[in-house]
Amino acid sequence: MTSDNRSEELEPIFEAVITPHRSLPHFGFLLLMGFVTFISFIAGLVFFMAGAWPVFGFFGLDVLLLYWAFRINYRAAAAYEVVTVTPVELRVRKVNPRGRVREWALNPLWVTLDKVVHEEFGIEHLFLVSRGKRLLVASFLGPDEKASFAQALGRAIGEAKRGVTRTVI
Repeated sequence: MTSDNRSEELEPIFEAVITPHRSLPHFGFLLLMGFVTFISFIAGLVFFMAGAWPVFGFFGLDVLLLYWAFRINYRAAAAYEVVTVTPVELRVRKVNPRGRVREWALNPLWVTLDKVVHEEFGIEHLFLVSRGKRLLVASFLGPDEKASFAQALGRAIGEAKRGVTRTVI
């Protein structure tokens, strides 16, 4: 075996980076916060003019709580998973929102894909099972996306189990 063959063996058969979906981009967040702030200010001003001045502060508190909730949501979006399949290894790397990394290296010959399927909604959970242990993957994805991911990952694991095949010319 030469060094060229070794580098070919380690090339990924499959690689996916899975990130949480966020439907509101940063510009949309700024527009929403501006609109909510404007409406809250106007409503608070009406109460202030009517003599119920403490209500004005509660309208500002609502805006701050909404801002805080969105910041937490966007911070959670920093998490991601990387799933890589090579002929000799299946590697899962999970990074949480704070940057903590957890990594698993599995032998693709011993790995099976396990799904928890709901009759109405589709795939709820997707697990990699190896030596009796289960590892949850693709938790960020919706049911349809999990089905597509499971199909592609299953093909890659099957290809890794078959081994490297080359056409000799």
